[in-house]
Amino acid sequence: MRWQGRRQSDNVEDQRGEGGGFPGGIGRGGGFRLPGGSGFRTARGGGFSGIVILAAIFLFLKFCTNIDPMQILVGEGGGQLVPGQSQAPSGGTSVKNDDQMTQFARTVLAETEDVWSGIFQAEGQQYPAPTMVLFSGQVRSACGFASAASGPFYCPGDKKLYIDLSFYDELEQKFGASGDFAQAYVLAHEVGHHIQNLIGVLPKFNAMRQSMSQADANSMSVRVELQADCFAGIWGHFTKQQGILEAGDLEEALNAAQQIGDDNLQRRTQGYVVPESFNHGTSAQRANWFKRGFDSGKLESCDTFSGNI
Repeated sequence: MRWQGRRQSDNVEDQRGEGGGFPGGIGRGGGFRLPGGSGFRTARGGGFSGIVILAAIFLFLKFCTNIDPMQILVGEGGGQLVPGQSQAPSGGTSVKNDDQMTQFARTVLAETEDVWSGIFQAEGQQYPAPTMVLFSGQVRSACGFASAASGPFYCPGDKKLYIDLSFYDELEQKFGASGDFAQAYVLAHEVGHHIQNLIGVLPKFNAMRQSMSQADANSMSVRVELQADCFAGIWGHFTKQQGILEAGDLEEALNAAQQIGDDNLQRRTQGYVVPESFNHGTSAQRANWFKRGFDSGKLESCDTFSGNI
């Protein structure tokens, strides 16, 4: 990615070194609803009816699953890129590398702000950008306490995305996903959860949380996570149009999506897969939905709640 020298976002809170404390459990936040409007379109056109999609989601959940993926997005707070992490990242970034990664993360966040602002403005609406919180080791959010072992996550309660930048070391060393566009995919995925929160997907899920089986919860969580992957792909689509991407960048993101698929992670950690326990999607599904968003740049391409995935 040609990210150096580009605008860096000011929507950043640096809490590294502050410590998080233990608030006593993971909470669940509410959501933000966009005022008025009939839906969204990309800056290049292409209709997307938020109302229609939400209605379809509502009916699917109510009559087919009766579940709330907010409960199981990751942990119990918000959206997370990688499922099932049980150990904190080892080591950490060097001071020099950390400074560079901070600049990189702020630049990627700024790029997501530009892309999603353009999409929202096409409907005459303003995009309320999320805040990115940089932490080290542990952090307190509106969704409760989290550690670096949780990986990057989005909390709908405070509309913030959280990341310990040492995760990027783990992404490369543990998951075999290297490259700056793979790292950008991490943030774009969490911003995808923010978009879900804004258009009402996460609040709808949260409102229907009471009745669900574990199997149904896992199944719907997959659809939620794949939509966030697709939204990340939409960001990649417009980033490519700006001439920021370089040869091999798309392959980096697709490799990252494949490396953190449920089937690949289970095969790596336990030697076999249990499909009914998947809650983020298979390697093929994650790469496919990112690619759908990347190829189309249209929100209607990201309806993971209708039909097969």
